[in-house]
Amino acid sequence: MRTLILGANSAIARAVAEILAGKGDELYLASRNYKETKRLASHLNVKYGVKTHAARFDATDYDSHGPFFGQVLKDMGEVDRVLIAFGYLGDQERAIRDFSEARKIIEINYMGAVSILTHIVPYMEERGRGVITAISSVAGDRGRGSNFPYGSAKGALSIYLSGLRNRLHKKGVKVITIKPGFVDTPMTAHLDLPKRLVSRPERVARDIVKAMERGGDEVYTPGYWRLIMAVIKAIPEPIFKRLNLR
Repeated sequence: MRTLILGANSAIARAVAEILAGKGDELYLASRNYKETKRLASHLNVKYGVKTHAARFDATDYDSHGPFFGQVLKDMGEVDRVLIAFGYLGDQERAIRDFSEARKIIEINYMGAVSILTHIVPYMEERGRGVITAISSVAGDRGRGSNFPYGSAKGALSIYLSGLRNRLHKKGVKVITIKPGFVDTPMTAHLDLPKRLVSRPERVARDIVKAMERGGDEVYTPGYWRLIMAVIKAIPEPIFKRLNLR
């Protein structure tokens, strides 16, 4: 299998790359930090003996996305699977008062994904097979006072992927939405999270790889988040406001 991972330096993406390299995948790793991505690619190449590529990818540099994906195809020949793993939590309080921060959250989490997918989707649609997997979040299932700028961007991504999944179903292309709960990563290190509900990136990565190999539509990880979010979504708005869930 030939797998493209965007946002390859994130904790979850690195864990996914380790698993896929162990299975023998050829990997194309890309992120804004090229030096770190190159180190990761070299590590996986030496450790597992798989072919790896490294490149710079900026989710908000929209004009570069077409040439970037063209280079991916030139280097690998074909792409069987794509994982979109880049994201930006941002400063929620600042985003409420400063549109530049809100725009950054929206652009990285939503518009960047849509932009690169406009180049990936026609390729896979014409090819008639492939897997597109993107990391959204349970935060996109319902707006909460503490994180609705980020949650709204992830919610938009989830809806976009849902429509794309319906469009590509008959074309033989799978589209999988990954919805992690709280994950112990550098992005969430400053947050006061309930420890019992915080998962390791490796746990989430295993669920992602399983979905990429076996298929799925919306995958909550760990699985108990499906029940948690079903309860949260079912709470009537007047009661939900009073609960003020953070």
